[in-house]
Amino acid sequence: MTASNFSSLTPDCVLNALDSIGLRSIGLRSDGRMLALNSYENRVYQIGMDDGPPLVAKFYRPGRWTDAAILEEHAFVAELVEREIPVVPALSIHDKSLHSFDGFRFAVFAKHGGRAPELENRDTLEWMGRFLGRIHAIGALKPFAHRPVLDVKSFGDEPYTWLLQHNFIPEDILAAYRSVVEQALVGVRHCYERAGKDLKMLRLHGDCHAGNVLWTDDGPHFVDFDDSRMGPAVQDLWMLLSGERADMVRQLGDVLAGYEDFHDFDTRELHLIEALRTLRLIHYSAWLAQRWDDPAFKQAFPWFNTQRYWQDRILELREQIALMDEAPLWQS
Repeated sequence: MTASNFSSLTPDCVLNALDSIGLRSIGLRSDGRMLALNSYENRVYQIGMDDGPPLVAKFYRPGRWTDAAILEEHAFVAELVEREIPVVPALSIHDKSLHSFDGFRFAVFAKHGGRAPELENRDTLEWMGRFLGRIHAIGALKPFAHRPVLDVKSFGDEPYTWLLQHNFIPEDILAAYRSVVEQALVGVRHCYERAGKDLKMLRLHGDCHAGNVLWTDDGPHFVDFDDSRMGPAVQDLWMLLSGERADMVRQLGDVLAGYEDFHDFDTRELHLIEALRTLRLIHYSAWLAQRWDDPAFKQAFPWFNTQRYWQDRILELREQIALMDEAPLWQS
């Protein structure tokens, strides 16, 4: 990735891109107001309209996904909409959901408001579980053809190798970092072995943390399926859990109480919770490193790539190694 990826995405470029797709021909005209929304992987803007609520324009990071992979995400979300599941789809404008302008690919969405879900509330967790069960029931109907699988290779081995090859780890702690990551990946593989080789992979949201859920009085709606991929169902559940072990056991029970109204949960996947958390930690460091020449990342993550950052990652992974040896959450 290079910083030049978004350097030419000026306000004029954004507004000209929207004009290029024929919004005016369907009665939509921008009033020129533009507000950058909180997004780092892509560039996302709220666009004011002359008449009616604003729209949201999402410009995809060049080189990350193929057109086919983006369209497959759009199609999955459209399937969910057809089943009246509260998600936010890309708008089809002149029969297209993915557009291009001046080298950028983008999509347009309706603006949806909401607040963060109160995950300490048991009713909220059960409500979230019901909708995740419905999403997974649809996600299990067929696989993705163009989007990847969340596995040890893609979220562990490959990010770790990339960090080593690009010399991001300080020399004086390189040996310690290599040792702890390699030990952690052994632990991850043992978790997968305990879970079993025949676990079902399905289409997931992929990044289902509280920031990607907007809550209203009518309940949740799920946004940003940009990380959607194949994987085990528990990937969309574990990021809703926090606190001490007893807290997470209770939270998981609340989520599954709603989830299993619509989709069966394979309890063997509980072996994967700490393994998936470990993979996310390794992948996240590489994700930051791969985009470190993007000025937005240096501004948003000033603590990254410091000596302290990598020392903290070593300690964090040592804790994960111990956690992966513990019994699954329901086996108290």
